[in-house]
Amino acid sequence: MLDFNKSKFLERNMKVLITGLKGTLGPVVARVFEQQRAEILSWDRSIVDPENTEATAQYLEALQTEAIVHLAMGSERWAAQLAGYAAKQHIPFVFTSSVMVFDDEPDGPHHPADPRTEKDGYGTYKVRCEDAILATNKNAIIARIGWQIDPSGEGNNMLAHLDQWQEREGKIEASTRWKPACSFMEDTAESLWNLLQTGKGGIYHLDANAQDAWTFDQVVLALKKKFDRAWEVVPLAGYQHDQRLAGHEGWIRRLSERI
Repeated sequence: MLDFNKSKFLERNMKVLITGLKGTLGPVVARVFEQQRAEILSWDRSIVDPENTEATAQYLEALQTEAIVHLAMGSERWAAQLAGYAAKQHIPFVFTSSVMVFDDEPDGPHHPADPRTEKDGYGTYKVRCEDAILATNKNAIIARIGWQIDPSGEGNNMLAHLDQWQEREGKIEASTRWKPACSFMEDTAESLWNLLQTGKGGIYHLDANAQDAWTFDQVVLALKKKFDRAWEVVPLAGYQHDQRLAGHEGWIRRLSERI
């Protein structure tokens, strides 16, 4: 794994286009990249419709970005156009995919070369994006990630979900048979930065729980303690799946180092 504090780009500002800056992960990625002296460029859909191929091409030319990190939801056509532009300009391209490309049968841990088994919904959308990207950019970096955790407790992250679960149900029933893929957002952002520096294309699995193999109830209890939550956690033998993303354990900080 690269030393996060010794990036080869520390000597200058690097212009990075990040899509999805209004999402949950985007602002964290932008903050971490800015700490590494990157200049963040954004995509404003109110100005440039990503489904307008001509406008998208013109916008990319005007930006003169030196790297692209595609976090936003959008069509696979848009993802392919961004990846194709990066290939043409010989600049790094990173796309965040999801553990949801894998169904719970067959069970995990899931490796980068494993068949993508999800049959519908969000996972199949990510599969289509992966395929569209790789068809236009063989050097694209595809980072599959799991459930994200952020201390802010806001947006689409595990801590916020658990807060809402406790408020809605009065308790959190946590499976003892599910080993979730999950990581802290800041650690995911650092890993994306490090992947960007390598410029080495491929499929990467970023999962802080890959080595620790904590079950969901263990994760919830650890978060309860760390963030001083008054949750009533009820461990039970519920949903069963070893969801972990294996194969690149050295690329992200372990869950046990955080909680």
